[in-house]
Amino acid sequence: MDAIQIVLGVAILIVSVLLVILIIFQQSQRTGLNSTIGGGSGDTFLAKNKSRSTEAKLARLTKILTVAFFVLVVVANLFTART
Repeated sequence: MDAIQIVLGVAILIVSVLLVILIIFQQSQRTGLNSTIGGGSGDTFLAKNKSRSTEAKLARLTKILTVAFFVLVVVANLFTART
């Protein structure tokens, strides 16, 4: 095993653990669906500032880590295929 494969393996492991933790911390999306069906108003203070909330930051970080995970897996696969 090359050093690059070890580094990529450790990076994939770290990113995957962080993804699991972030997904666990996120709230369920069912509350949004229930308020939509129940006629909840979208003009509340929380709805207007949702992009600045902790939920939005967690969702954005989850998306970034997901892309990083897939890129790392593809790169690791390319290095494994070469050897």
